[in-house]
Amino acid sequence: MKTELLLQLFILIPLAGFLLSMCVPRKNEKLISNIAIAAITLHLLGITAFIALWFLNGHLTLNIKHIVLFETDNIEIFIDFYFDKITAVFALTGSVISFLVAIFSKTYLHREEGFKRYFTTIMLFFLSYNIVVFSGNFETLFIGWEFLGVCSFLLIAFYRDRYLPVKNSLKVISIYRLADVCLILAMWMSHHLWDKNITFIELNDLQLVEDHLTEHNWYGVFIALMIVIAAAAKSAQLPFSSWLPRAMEGPTTSSSIFYGSLSVHLGVFLLLRTYPYWESLLTIKALIIFTGISTSIITAIIARVQSTVKTQIAYSSATQIGLMFIEVALGYHNLALIHFAGNAFLRTYQLLVSPSVLSYSIHEMFFNFIPKKENTSNSFLTKISNSFYLLAVKEWNLDFLLKLILWNPFKWLGRKLNFLSKKPSVIVLTLIFLGGLYSYYFQKNIPDTIYEFLPHLFSLLGLLLFMKAFAVRGDAIVAWLFIVGGQLFFTLSIALLNENLGHNHMALFLSGAIASSIVGYFCLRKIKSIDNNINLNQYHGYTYEHPKIGFVFLIACLAFIGLPFTPTFIGIDLLFSHIHKHEELLVISTALSFLLIEISVLRIYARIFLGQHKKAYHPIAYKSS
Repeated sequence: MKTELLLQLFILIPLAGFLLSMCVPRKNEKLISNIAIAAITLHLLGITAFIALWFLNGHLTLNIKHIVLFETDNIEIFIDFYFDKITAVFALTGSVISFLVAIFSKTYLHREEGFKRYFTTIMLFFLSYNIVVFSGNFETLFIGWEFLGVCSFLLIAFYRDRYLPVKNSLKVISIYRLADVCLILAMWMSHHLWDKNITFIELNDLQLVEDHLTEHNWYGVFIALMIVIAAAAKSAQLPFSSWLPRAMEGPTTSSSIFYGSLSVHLGVFLLLRTYPYWESLLTIKALIIFTGISTSIITAIIARVQSTVKTQIAYSSATQIGLMFIEVALGYHNLALIHFAGNAFLRTYQLLVSPSVLSYSIHEMFFNFIPKKENTSNSFLTKISNSFYLLAVKEWNLDFLLKLILWNPFKWLGRKLNFLSKKPSVIVLTLIFLGGLYSYYFQKNIPDTIYEFLPHLFSLLGLLLFMKAFAVRGDAIVAWLFIVGGQLFFTLSIALLNENLGHNHMALFLSGAIASSIVGYFCLRKIKSIDNNINLNQYHGYTYEHPKIGFVFLIACLAFIGLPFTPTFIGIDLLFSHIHKHEELLVISTALSFLLIEISVLRIYARIFLGQHKKAYHPIAYKSS
């Protein structure tokens, strides 16, 4: 038990480093970087000693139930830490790479305006990464998983006065949000399958898992499918591969630790950790193998013809991760762990030395350039080769296809909902919401046939409001109010669905959401009073002149979407647990709402506070910079 208690130290050390770095003045570069390096060094020494001790004592699987966040007769939400060989490899590799990147960054980002912002985000990433790899259940894993997505958004948009970093940060967070929603759905169905918060150590009981999956086979298939989609999106597997090179807009050091080595491999970690769920499902195994093979072939072809170093490395990394997917599906887990560590170190090295290698290559080409001989062959094989070449140069149009299939339908439908902005529509929606509140408090006065229909009606109305907010191009305050309205309708739909949902559950969810929505509203009002123009047709870049308002609004956004530093996070888990497993339409609309809400909120933040500053007397970074 004493050994198991040590597991929490590997969360507390990076947490302490993050909190300390937040308190240091931004001009004190030396202290900021030294705190990060010291915390990561202490973590590295500790994890090395712990693994050695664990191995000498028989390398038994360790598990500790740490903190109970919420408990009722029906559900228990708790933090659980877990340690086995998978954790050992991922934790040690992550600690070594973070140590090297932190030392490199100290000099690489010297005198950079966002020096403190970079190191505090890296420490938050390191904390989140360790929460994921030490997690003993889905809830604990999801805490780190969520924070990793936010860290990605912040570091891709590190050069926040430029157009492409901000635009690409929104692209990446949209794919990450899809992975988040799939993981939430897997957690939701897992609660119904087990009637409790299942831990990963319990999943190792193969007889228990087999009995449950035999009795509820379709539940297991649904959970496994959601896990595979979440893993593919997080690890840039087809059809989601195009976000990986877009994520390289941040500093080279953050690209090396995020998208070359650690964060991008968490899809592999998720598959390894949840292997008992889909071990006996041949269809899921075939899907994972097919995803890995197709990704490896297509991304390898794309990588060979790209003109930028980061894009080549990004697609090469996706190729290797595709092979890891195959290894995990075939049961070669030790090989997958070795492959992960080797690929992570290689990509970190390649990205860190790429600026120097690029300068050497340019010098060599400038003085020793030998043009390639022209090929005049017109054979069928040459035509096929040229066709693949053109497809690879265009990256197989993956970015365009995702936009066309995944996001454009929501935008198109949102633009068709312009009538929701009209005053009569607002009055009608208000009356409908008040009617829903009456139905919730006075259920006995409502006929059963009408009452059963109400949860689906309110869930649909909430989804429509989120779609409208997602497509709004006008006033940011209007978009914000649409999001707040959608959140209220969504909460009411779950409340009407389940009579066991108490007032305390609703209060827990709304406590963070209402406070953050009010703070966000006043931040937008403050910016509008300065310029009287906060439309979402352009980037305004107000963080340049009003960084404090931008920071407060960002915290309000993160609290509103239920990140794990507000009670709303627990409320989300509770609300999902109250959706019955046979309520397919309700869970679909709820999942789509969660998909759109984070993207819509962060879109408002990016448009108002990031990007090129709208005022001409500020320096402007061009698109190509």
